[in-house]
Amino acid sequence: MSLKELIGQTTTLTVARIADFGYFLTDGNEDVLLHKNEADRELQEGEEVEVFLYNDSEGRTTASTHIPDVGVGKYAWVKVTDVNTKIGVFLDIGLPKDILLGIDDLPLHKSVWPNPGDLLYITLKAAKNFLLYAKPATDPVIQSMTVKATRKDFNKNVQGHIYRTAKVGSWIYTIEGYKGFIHESQRNQEPRLGEKVEGRIIDVKEDGTVNVSLLARKQEAQDLDAERVYEYLMSRNGAMPYTDKSHPEDIQERFNLSKGAFKRAIGKLMKDGRVYQEGTWTYVKKD
Repeated sequence: MSLKELIGQTTTLTVARIADFGYFLTDGNEDVLLHKNEADRELQEGEEVEVFLYNDSEGRTTASTHIPDVGVGKYAWVKVTDVNTKIGVFLDIGLPKDILLGIDDLPLHKSVWPNPGDLLYITLKAAKNFLLYAKPATDPVIQSMTVKATRKDFNKNVQGHIYRTAKVGSWIYTIEGYKGFIHESQRNQEPRLGEKVEGRIIDVKEDGTVNVSLLARKQEAQDLDAERVYEYLMSRNGAMPYTDKSHPEDIQERFNLSKGAFKRAIGKLMKDGRVYQEGTWTYVKKD
């Protein structure tokens, strides 16, 4: 097997000779350069060393003693470093050269492409020209490393990263190792691939997977709605021509809230002693 065929993998080679700029390693048939910048220590001639093989920026096979967590047939979470809308996103796997995840393996809509800093679970593949590129983990791969949730996990808050997106929803892998699905109705906006999100478990399936909601809990949503209504009141010098008796269409148009949500928000503000109503108007209570 040639060294090119080991691109993206770890192998053990022998130091054949030493140069000012690095070490020439051999498998007995071929040599490859280990640049001094890619060596984690000084090496001696004849010493065996474990290295990761990859292509440098000029396409030459090169070695590194810095072994990435990811490789050909080996999966890991890696960070997005840059986005090029014409070709894909670049990933940091711990080498001087970032790895490309191509446009064909990214969502159709660029609005849900990863941002720098997002995390993706990927493996490496070598093309016919031996150039390395990233491939996202398939659903069976994610499934193989999941932890089954139990009914005790119902309503639990969870955090995790989005590993797959679709029109009907998004799939999440949580910190606990749960595999979850977020239906499109359980989010205010579609999260990005690789984005870290926080939600709560709203159902535990028989197979141990979970359904997750990114929407605020009822009390949290009520608090947010109340603050939105109060901010609008303050923007109008403490008075507005809306009450819990206003028409649902008017409330929806002004606040983007249902009549029920608006009534709960007004009710909370009144209970907290922050507003009062007179006729068809609501007013901020003065201290």
